[in-house]
Amino acid sequence: MKLFSGIRGPRLGTKLMLLGFALLVIPWLSYLQLIEMERLLIQSRENVQLLLARGISTLFNGRDDLFNDLPVSYPVEYEPLYVHPLTTSVRLDGYPGDWGSVLMEKAQHFGPVSADGSFDLLMAERNDQLYIYLNIFDDQRVYRSPGYLRLDTADHVRINFFETNGTDGRITLTLHEPGVASAYRMSNDWRFAATGAPPANEVQGSIAETETGYGVEFRLPLSMMGSRRGFAVAFADVDNQESREIRSVVQTLPKGDKESFNLVVFRSPQLLNIIQGLGYSGARIQVIDSQRRTRAETGSYGTTDVANGNDPGVLDTRAWFTKIRPLLHKLIIREEWRDQPATESDVMFDRALTTALEGKPRVLRRISDNAQIIVALHPIVSKDKTLGAVIVQQNMAEILTFQEAALEQIVLFSILSLLAVFVVLLAFSVRLAWRIRGLRREANAAIDPYGRLRASALQSEVNAGDEIGDLARSIDNMLLRLNQHNTFIENMPRTLRHEINNPLNTLSTSLQNLENESESVRNSKYLESAKRGVLRIGAIVQNLADAANLEESLETEELETLDIEKLIENYVANFQLTHEKHHFIFRGTGGPVYARVSDYRIEQLLDKIIDNAIDFHRPESPIKVQLDTYREHLQISIANRGPALPHGAGESLFESMVSHRGRQSRLHFGLGLYVVRLIAEHHGGSVHALDLPDSSGVAIMVRLPLSPVGSPTPKKSDKVESAETA
Repeated sequence: MKLFSGIRGPRLGTKLMLLGFALLVIPWLSYLQLIEMERLLIQSRENVQLLLARGISTLFNGRDDLFNDLPVSYPVEYEPLYVHPLTTSVRLDGYPGDWGSVLMEKAQHFGPVSADGSFDLLMAERNDQLYIYLNIFDDQRVYRSPGYLRLDTADHVRINFFETNGTDGRITLTLHEPGVASAYRMSNDWRFAATGAPPANEVQGSIAETETGYGVEFRLPLSMMGSRRGFAVAFADVDNQESREIRSVVQTLPKGDKESFNLVVFRSPQLLNIIQGLGYSGARIQVIDSQRRTRAETGSYGTTDVANGNDPGVLDTRAWFTKIRPLLHKLIIREEWRDQPATESDVMFDRALTTALEGKPRVLRRISDNAQIIVALHPIVSKDKTLGAVIVQQNMAEILTFQEAALEQIVLFSILSLLAVFVVLLAFSVRLAWRIRGLRREANAAIDPYGRLRASALQSEVNAGDEIGDLARSIDNMLLRLNQHNTFIENMPRTLRHEINNPLNTLSTSLQNLENESESVRNSKYLESAKRGVLRIGAIVQNLADAANLEESLETEELETLDIEKLIENYVANFQLTHEKHHFIFRGTGGPVYARVSDYRIEQLLDKIIDNAIDFHRPESPIKVQLDTYREHLQISIANRGPALPHGAGESLFESMVSHRGRQSRLHFGLGLYVVRLIAEHHGGSVHALDLPDSSGVAIMVRLPLSPVGSPTPKKSDKVESAETA
C-alpha cells in the first residue's frame, strides 16, 4: 500500500490539460466515418457507372454490322491511327485553333515525350478529305534550300499509304519556309522525287513556326487510299545547316525494317451518333472492338483541376490533403496508406479489359492523367461471341472534393475545438490554481511557525459557492475554534493564578502557624518539604502568568531608536558586578549600532539567555557576549563552553514549557528561552541556537533589524568565533 506513497501526482492544471486530450476522439471518429462514407460513395458511383455501361452495351448487342468494317486482326506492335469526325471546316494555316480543344486532347504522340524530332499527330475526316495536323518538336529548324535537288537535305514530313491499286505510295511534304508546303511523290530511297511522277498537287498543306518547332497541317483525298487502310507518317529531322544530314527519323511505324503500315481506324459515325445521342455528360464513353481498337468515343472525364475550375484554394487543399492523408491513415487506421502507381493502374486496366472482352463486366479504380477515375466495362455480345466492350470512365473529383472538404472541416473543427477547450481549461486551471494558492497562503499566514494563531478568520473564498468555498468555510470554522481554544489556554494561567493563590495562601499560612505553635514540628523535615512544595507551586503559577501576560504587554510597548552597542556594554558591566563568581567578555563593533527596541525588553532578553548560559557553562570558563552588524540586521551572540545541544533540540528550545535540564532542575519550567523568542519576534527579529564548531559548547544568537539612522558599515563575517577565542 505504501509502495507509491512517496510519488506525487501532477498538478491540477496538468490534469485538466490531459483531460482535454480526450477530445482527440472526435477527429478519430470523424475520420473513420469519412473513410466509410468514401467507401459507400465510391461503391454507389461504381454501381451507377456499371449500370450505365450495361445500358449502352444493350444498344449494340447483335449489331455485327457496326464492327465488321475493319480487319479481324492486325499486328499488335503497330499502333492504330485514329481518324475523328470533323464537324467544322478547317483552314490549312499550320495552327490548330480551328480543330477545337476537345479534339486536340485526342492527339497521339510518337517518339520520346517533348524530345527533339518527336511529334503529336491528330487525324480527322470531313467531306472525303483526310485532315492531318502535326505538332513537331524541333530545337533547330532547317528549311529546304532551292539549290539542293535532293529533298532529304532539310526537315521534311514523309507520308506512306497503300494506294487504290495496292502499291506503296510515298509522298514528301517539304518545308521551304512558313506558309504553303509542297508535296512530291518520292523514290524508294526517299532522296529524290519519283521520275516521271506528276506533282502531288492533291496534297495541300501549310507550315507555321511554333515555340517548340513546327506546326504542319495538310490534307489529302481519301480516294488516294486503298481499302487496306494502311497509313504511316514520319518526320525526318536535320539539324546541321552545313552537312544537312538526317539526324533522326521519328515515325508512327515501329523501329526496324518491317514493311507494314499503321491501321487507320475511322471512328464509326453510327456508333458515335448513338452514344452522343444519350446526352450523358461528365464521363468519357468509349466503344472498343474485340481487337481493343477504339471505334467511338465521346465526352471527357477531365482532371481534378478541370473539375474544380482550377480554383487555387481547391488545388492547395488537394495538395495539403494528399500530404497528410498517409499520416492520418496510419495514425487512425493503423495501416500504411498506399497510392496506386500509374504503371500498376495500367496493368489492372488491361486485365479488366481482357475480362470484359471475355464476356464478364468489370469495374475498377485507376489513375489516368493524374486523376483518379472509376472505370466500368461491360461486354457487347452477339449470339455466342463478344463484339467488343463499352467503357465508361468518370472522374472521382466530386467525391474527392467532398472528402477533402469534409476532412478540412474535421481538421479545422478539431483544431479550433481543441484550441478553445485548451484555452478554457488553461484559464479555468489558472483561475482555480490562483484561488487555491491564495487560500493556501492565507491559511498558512493564519498560523506562525510556532503554532500561534495570527488570524481567527479567513477573508478570501468564504463566500464562494463551489467546493473551494466549502473548504474555505471549513478552514475558517477551524480557525475560529482554534482561536477560542487558544484564548481559553491563554487565559488559563490567570485563572489558575487567581484560583490557586487563595488556597495556596491558606496552606502557606497554616504551615507557618503550625511551625510557630508546635516546637516538635518546627524542625521536621516534612514541614520543610511541604514549604518547598508550596513555594514551587507559587513559582509555577507566577511564571505561567508572566508568560501569558508578556505577549499582551509587548503589544502596548513603544519602541525607540537606541545604541545597542552602548546598551549591551553597560548591561554586561553591571551584570559582572552582581555576578563576581563568573567571568564575562563583551566584544562589540567599536562604534554605535542603532536599532528600534525597548531597552527594558532587550535587558530581559539578555537576562534569560545569560542565566541559561550560567546554568550550563563549564566552571572557570568565560561567557562571551558579542555584537556583530550586517547589511540589514545586527546579531547578538552569547556563547559558553559546556554540554552540546541534545540531538534535534535546536528548534524546540524556544517552545513554551520545553526544558532539557534534566530531572534535577525541577524549578525550571522551559519558559526562559520562550520569553527570549517572544521578545525577539516582537522586535522583528529571530533567535536560534547551535553548537560551537568544535562541539565544546553552545551559542545562542539573536538577530534584530538595524535602524536606517546611523547604521555602521556592515561586516562580512557571519560566524560566531570558536570557544578557543572566548
